[in-house]
Amino acid sequence: RTIKIGTRGSPLALAQTEMVRAALAAACPDVQTLPVVIKTSGDWNPKEGDVRLSSADGGKGQFAKEIEQALLKGEIDAAVHSMKDMDSTLPDGLVIEHILPRADARDALLFSSKINNKADFSQLKTAPFDALPEGCVVGSASVRRAAFLLSQRPDLKIVPFRGNVQTRIHKLRNEDVLSDDEKADHDVGCTLLAMAGLTRLGLEQEADVVLGPEDMLPAAGQGAVGIECKADDSEVLAILSQISHDETVYCVSAEREALRVLDGSCHTPIGAYATLTGKEIHLRVCVMSLDGQQVFKDDIRAAIGCVDDAVAAGRTLGERLKGVVPSNIFEQVISDG
Repeated sequence: RTIKIGTRGSPLALAQTEMVRAALAAACPDVQTLPVVIKTSGDWNPKEGDVRLSSADGGKGQFAKEIEQALLKGEIDAAVHSMKDMDSTLPDGLVIEHILPRADARDALLFSSKINNKADFSQLKTAPFDALPEGCVVGSASVRRAAFLLSQRPDLKIVPFRGNVQTRIHKLRNEDVLSDDEKADHDVGCTLLAMAGLTRLGLEQEADVVLGPEDMLPAAGQGAVGIECKADDSEVLAILSQISHDETVYCVSAEREALRVLDGSCHTPIGAYATLTGKEIHLRVCVMSLDGQQVFKDDIRAAIGCVDDAVAAGRTLGERLKGVVPSNIFEQVISDG
């Protein structure tokens, strides 16, 4: 059997697809895999500049749209995704039941050379955001990261910052790639990237500060690589089950269910992070307004023995928070600075 695996064409997406292929080769040597690169509407086009993905068009869900269409049409048999980029509700007929072992779920701060010369590094370990200069320009297209930053440092200026991991690092560290207008409008001194992506690309040394969950709660599914396929494709599901990591499935399932209940998505300012100790799951969720000025936190501990128990824990916490979070909390329009 040859399994066609759909993927985006970014270096990180391809690296994650190779992780899946290597795992399948080890677990199922009789199964062949063929990567199929699919361009998505979420892929960054430099000609468009640093503009946020439109939530009206699906936000980060645009990273999966065309891949999921190919899956539904039978052009591919499976698709590899960064779970943090996936909406909490999948198209009818598709499932993500299998996930690779989770990598480092934390976020990392990366500074430009200008900020490296100004930052108060004596504060980095105890108060990492206080190390940023007054009015520092932070480049990020993530509304979650922006809200978390603004909740602690409302003086910061958040501007969109697009591109794959290497592109964003290069734009941050090398001013020569920016036009004069870009330098004036986007004098970015800092950006944030997921540690998992940096590590998978061999770029973990680029992180200036790694933020703990207490500093910035990760996005639901951050650090996890999921494999999507048709719900009725029992053969592929059985094959993928041999490389799936139960602990990661439990944690990500709890996070995504809380996100779903809160009507959240990968373009709403919600952090959700679960850990598993023995048979007990600990799920933390934080919901913020886009400007970071309204913050709602809660957590839950629950005994689990299967994925349904994890989903139930996520649903309970999501419903608890939904009872106190204002219904219009996501309606504010975030400024580009």
